[in-house]
Amino acid sequence: MIDVKGYEGQRVAVLGLGRSGMATAHALRAGEAEPLVWDDSAEARDKAEAEGFTLHDLGKQGAFDDVAALILSPGIPHLYPEPNKYVALAWQAGVPVDNDISLFFRSFAAQDWDNFDTIPRVVTVTGSNGKSTTSALIYHVLQHVNRPTQLAGNIGVGVLDIDPAIDGEVVVLELSSYQTDLARNLTPDIAVLTNMSPDHLDRHGGFGGYFAAKRRLFAEGGPDRAIVGIDEPEGAYLANQLATSATDDRVIRISTKQKLAGKGWNVFVRKGFLSEYRKGRQAGSIDLREIEGLPGVHNHQNACAAYAVCRSLGLAPRVIEEAFKSFAGLPHRSQTIANINGVRFVNDSKATNVESAACALEAFKNIRWICGGLEKEGGLAGLAPHFDNVKKAYVIGRDARKFALGLEGVDLEICETMEAAVSQAARDAEKGDTVLLAPAAASFDQYDSFEKRGEDFIAQVKAL
Repeated sequence: MIDVKGYEGQRVAVLGLGRSGMATAHALRAGEAEPLVWDDSAEARDKAEAEGFTLHDLGKQGAFDDVAALILSPGIPHLYPEPNKYVALAWQAGVPVDNDISLFFRSFAAQDWDNFDTIPRVVTVTGSNGKSTTSALIYHVLQHVNRPTQLAGNIGVGVLDIDPAIDGEVVVLELSSYQTDLARNLTPDIAVLTNMSPDHLDRHGGFGGYFAAKRRLFAEGGPDRAIVGIDEPEGAYLANQLATSATDDRVIRISTKQKLAGKGWNVFVRKGFLSEYRKGRQAGSIDLREIEGLPGVHNHQNACAAYAVCRSLGLAPRVIEEAFKSFAGLPHRSQTIANINGVRFVNDSKATNVESAACALEAFKNIRWICGGLEKEGGLAGLAPHFDNVKKAYVIGRDARKFALGLEGVDLEICETMEAAVSQAARDAEKGDTVLLAPAAASFDQYDSFEKRGEDFIAQVKAL
């Protein structure tokens, strides 16, 4: 646990008692503050009270008297689409509103660091897509070389739940726009922006607000090194704003759509080959085409970001390449489950929308595609350019026949259940085919979560 510093002897309100909220309350108490906790859920309040925390109704008159700060859980809106009622009351009382990410950065450094040979470093990863895989890949490479490391944030454990750093350790944090938007303290050593596409627009008041939330990770104190995907205008703008000259190697530009020229530090992928250029000269390269855990252009972008981070930490290209080869991927994200008689079975249950499903369809050839579920707004038109990679679709879900109407021109079979889809796809598959679960839909018509859907796919494949 990271003991929160700076609030010794003070009352600090904590709103939202999920994973991050409870971790915050424990970390505040460990730092000798007095946490006052609240949640609209009676069940959450009872659990917190059972752990010895003081319940404090933030809606009562005078609730913010003598309160030093309000610490907000990430799921609670602080501005758009409208401020949470308790946040508005904190504003009226002049009480600063903050979050656990900010508490981490103000509390992470410790006195015993003065005796370390190598000061611990913090790597933060944000972006619209790929931040989980990128974070996990960085963590995997560091583990591969036996570098002390921890993984936290949106992936792994909460940021305040990690252990105090040891000599030479690297902490990798995956951060969402909800977290970067509110945090008052953001001082990573290395910061990554993978890419930008419209997401959570209601929470940020539009795409401009969403980008502004991501950009704050690079503005608050400024990281020693910024790694920025420049395939969208927002990333190109950010990289340009951060660099002081064409040769400023504090900024590493990454791309999967263009060969990057110039005298700066660039990492890009063309035709499956990752290349690193510094000062106009090639400094490293990796053939990503046969790395099973990183299929497709979207994973090649993740590889660029992770490679740039690891190079910034002093690792050699060949060492990084060896670690990449043993990366198994994240569960439910382009996860290879089995190879049976030359047929590959891939679980991408996390592909819950058209954009992510398109990435999966682009990553493989000769696809036996298991799709369907609770269809999202906008239809399936965005998948049409990738239908040439599909040999046949096997449609699941309660409304499988309705979903199938959006797959015009695709040979398909209505299966409804995962068991039927996997069984039929396996019977039809030929050597060199890929049986791919990439639903392009939410799971809630048949499953509690995309994880449960993926687990069912895994179980059915293992039953083969």
